[in-house]
Amino acid sequence: MKLIIDQTTLCKMWTAPALTKPSLNLCVFVSPPQYLGSMLVKELRGTESTQDACAKMRSTEQMKKVPTIVLSVSYKGVKFIDATNKNIIAEHEIRNISCAAQDPEDLSTFAYITKDLKSSHHYCHVFTAFDVNMAYEIILTLGQAFEVAYQLALQARKSGHGSSTLPESFDSKPSKPVPKPRINIRKSMEQPSMDQKGHANVPWIVEPGQEAKRGVNTKYETTIF
Repeated sequence: MKLIIDQTTLCKMWTAPALTKPSLNLCVFVSPPQYLGSMLVKELRGTESTQDACAKMRSTEQMKKVPTIVLSVSYKGVKFIDATNKNIIAEHEIRNISCAAQDPEDLSTFAYITKDLKSSHHYCHVFTAFDVNMAYEIILTLGQAFEVAYQLALQARKSGHGSSTLPESFDSKPSKPVPKPRINIRKSMEQPSMDQKGHANVPWIVEPGQEAKRGVNTKYETTIF
């Protein structure tokens, strides 16, 4: 398992000035995590919701039948594609993600919450990576994508070509996991509880935030406001 990154893509330490150029089609492919499925989130309760979904999806009997996927992450959004037949399982706009976090019981499992703009329902999508480091890299890459999207929106607004709606600032300073990281990216203004339900094509929410705290158990937590 490895990150496959092209020359213009997001880099691990989010320092490249070129990342703020709207002309670049930044994209990173993460291969091959497995998609365990999704659950309806009835009441938002921050990362507790993603943890609940991870626990339920890991325990499901259908876990052995889930597809291996390729994740495509850019400042425009995220796609996950069936690695076998190349079909797009879901495509989410970056602005519609509200929370992404690792499972505290199994750090190689992670999840994110999206909002279906048509129904206004929230869904938690659960994945499992080959190892802890890969799950960490995926969460880190999502944070970088959020930052790029925010910078582009800010530039567009200043130039008078962007939307009047601008997400708040995003501050992400994750460190490489040693030895076991736990990454949480959460939106503090909303809080989730959920019923299991498959939902493939759901858009995503991006609202940048800031790093919350780093605990003694090497827990990394980033808040999205």
